[in-house]
Amino acid sequence: MVQTPVRQITLAEFLDLPDTKPASEYIDGEIIQKPMPQGQHSIIQLELGMEINQALRRKGIATAFSELRCTFGGRSILPDLTVFEDARIPSDENGDIENVFSIPPDWTIEILSPDQSTTKVLKNINHCLAYGTQMGWLIDPRERSVFVMGIDRTFQIIDEPSTMLPVPAFASSIELTVEQIFGWVKKTAKPE
Repeated sequence: MVQTPVRQITLAEFLDLPDTKPASEYIDGEIIQKPMPQGQHSIIQLELGMEINQALRRKGIATAFSELRCTFGGRSILPDLTVFEDARIPSDENGDIENVFSIPPDWTIEILSPDQSTTKVLKNINHCLAYGTQMGWLIDPRERSVFVMGIDRTFQIIDEPSTMLPVPAFASSIELTVEQIFGWVKKTAKPE
């Protein structure tokens, strides 16, 4: 059987393509479509983004963005959450946040979907760290664990419910445990 080779495209060609749903990333010359978020993924992403913004954005420290395209180092990726220190957020002459981010985040957070490759997600986190990201998290709802990578590429797998999760230095006011992260996937009781 003869296989047709996959046509490699350039980053510039990828960025000129129309957006897809779900969104696609550009990694090593290939277009890789991200899976659609499901229930647990979606609620963790929403709650964690709000938690980060309540602790940091209101104080002018940093801002969390949901599925923000970041293009740098030959890749164009869409982490589930990116956090940028305020001084690094691109802005226009009016002080409005730019739409295009051509820099790595200060903190990248991925939430593993059931049909997503752990290795591919870790490679994206590793890519961010290679370009100056301070910390990366991979949250695995099925395993109830958080894989934490620091800029020095050391990693921890944290799954003890009461363990406080490490955060970048700029986010030291955020105190979250594994139990809190995965508590968000519980259905809340209806008011009586």
